Amino acid sequence: MDKKDIYEHLAKIYLDTPLKRQQRIHQAWDTSKKTTYVTVAAAVAAIAVLLASVIFLFAKKGIMPKNKDFAYVIQTEAAKIRFNFDPAKKEVYAITLNKLNLAPFKQLAFSLKKSNYRDTLALRVELSNTFNEKSEIYIKDISNRWKEYRLDLAGFKNINDWSEMTDLAFVLEEWNALDKSGAVYVDNIRFLR
Repeated sequence: MDKKDIYEHLAKIYLDTPLKRQQRIHQAWDTSKKTTYVTVAAAVAAIAVLLASVIFLFAKKGIMPKNKDFAYVIQTEAAKIRFNFDPAKKEVYAITLNKLNLAPFKQLAFSLKKSNYRDTLALRVELSNTFNEKSEIYIKDISNRWKEYRLDLAGFKNINDWSEMTDLAFVLEEWNALDKSGAVYVDNIRFLR
């Protein structure tokens, strides 16, 4: 063996060894990436199955509603209707509906509570449209704890055309309150199909 052959042999040994080591590292990395992807996919699938089974159990036990209402939300924050009937005869909290088409809806839903538990109150809920049709329903025995009310729109007898509604009003009148001052809160006002 001459010097040239020895140099080539040594070069081959020393230069090929790092390349083989790098190839082994890359192969190990590719294998671990595949394992990681499979592990993540299995974890996601397990979580999805777990969530589906929890939702199914809640629906079966009646914790979740089986048929969800489609709602057109008018107001999500509580409104406070203060009344002081010393000079005034009524207090009105009105919401402009801007010619809203309520024909596809069946109910008006909202929550109420009064500030004074001793007070006896009745609240008038009033709807009107662009054709000067106006109708009302009275809510009696308002509680001092939040209570949800659902009023069928068919109960507003004097309204024939629901295509262009203008106003929704909550009215407190002096003759419907035992105390002359206080407050009523209205929250989560929405129309349901």
